[in-house]
Amino acid sequence: MDTYSLLREFADSWMLLALFSFFVGVVFWVMRPGSTRTYRDTADIPFRHEDAPAVDVQPEETR
Repeated sequence: MDTYSLLREFADSWMLLALFSFFVGVVFWVMRPGSTRTYRDTADIPFRHEDAPAVDVQPEETR
């Protein structure tokens, strides 16, 4: 069996299973209890300065 066939067989079977397991693990990690506050805070980043634009603070050296 040549190298290409061996790697192709590995990718078609075990690597597909590994990638699917990783995907399911990430979904469960995001949906775990207690992570709601973290992701809600991250999701609200664009709306933090809804009333006024963010203040642009520059150091004295760059003025």
